[in-house]
Amino acid sequence: MNQDDKPIDSSRRDILKGALGTGALAAGAASLPSFMFPALAQGEQLVPFTDVPDTFNVRPVRPNATHYLDTREITTYFTDNDDFYLVQHYGQPEIDNDSYRLKVTGMVDNELEFSLQDLMARDNIEQQVGFECGGNGRRLFQGLIGNARWRGVSLAKILEEAGIQDGAKEIVFFGTDTATETIRERDVEKAWARSLSVEDAMQTDNMLAFEMNGEPLPHYHGKPVRALIPGWYGVANVKWLNQIHVQDTRYMGRFMGRDYVTLKKENVGGVERWVENSVTTMNLKSSIVRVTEMGGQHKIQGFALNDGTSLESIEVKIDDGPWERAEINPRSTKYSWKLFSYDWSNATPGEHTIVSRVTDVNGNVQATQEELPEKVSYWEDFGQFPRTIRI
Repeated sequence: MNQDDKPIDSSRRDILKGALGTGALAAGAASLPSFMFPALAQGEQLVPFTDVPDTFNVRPVRPNATHYLDTREITTYFTDNDDFYLVQHYGQPEIDNDSYRLKVTGMVDNELEFSLQDLMARDNIEQQVGFECGGNGRRLFQGLIGNARWRGVSLAKILEEAGIQDGAKEIVFFGTDTATETIRERDVEKAWARSLSVEDAMQTDNMLAFEMNGEPLPHYHGKPVRALIPGWYGVANVKWLNQIHVQDTRYMGRFMGRDYVTLKKENVGGVERWVENSVTTMNLKSSIVRVTEMGGQHKIQGFALNDGTSLESIEVKIDDGPWERAEINPRSTKYSWKLFSYDWSNATPGEHTIVSRVTDVNGNVQATQEELPEKVSYWEDFGQFPRTIRI
């Protein structure tokens, strides 16, 4: 693990966070550590977006409420645990670390049970993973997003230890959070759950995380253990995880079969049909999140996310001008968000429209809104996102 990958202790993080808030680091902005998102330098100012209504604001984290970032105010490469987005549907259960148990059941040769201490004593892995909610998009100015350093254990190694039996098809991840649902006029208690195919679950980067940004996993983020499936939308990262079940049938719970399902029109063998699919891996996406000005020079900044496929480029277009290549923060890793910056010289006074697009090494280009399929939901809003400003 290189120096940049070492967890930041909380006292150091608080010092950096406080310094950014007071401008104490402004004079030395050019020499900030590589994990930092560029801070405003002395005399640098944010240029307001004109597409953001005056009523848009971000509330502090509240119990059982959705929390999102004000992406205009990203100041760190890693999202603070208190700022990382939150979505939950069945509450936020309190779990005692000492009595916590994770079970592996179903079509396995050896059913397993782990305490938190058992998991922490295994070989640990650590990686940078950023992700967004499947419902993130223009309506919240891309605020359901975050990027963090996670520590935990390999999911694949645990499944190998359990021994997946022949004929198994899916692996279901159950959370401790439960709620009563009315299904076919009957009230039933259901746990939050999502499933993966055996092949998807066995990917080597998947992990069970118990640490976030150098701290024990916070309560709101799934304490004490959550699944972390890099490259997938956040819905796959089941929080408050207490059971992993291997089975030979498809899991069709609410959040696989009815919710977090994209309904879109597709050409199926020459026939236009409405097709439903569960939200799974993240689509190729970028977005501009802030513009700054200093001494008449402007800087456009944003992020890109995808399923982990390497990127070829991130580009920015101003009004009807050409696409120009932006600089990608070299701190970026396979599954982290990719922060980018573009120096905009000679900006003229008046209204401007700016937009970004990302291209991966396979030649896939982020779609425009017009190129997206017709769909009836806000899931998977990954089209190019034009922003407007006034210089």
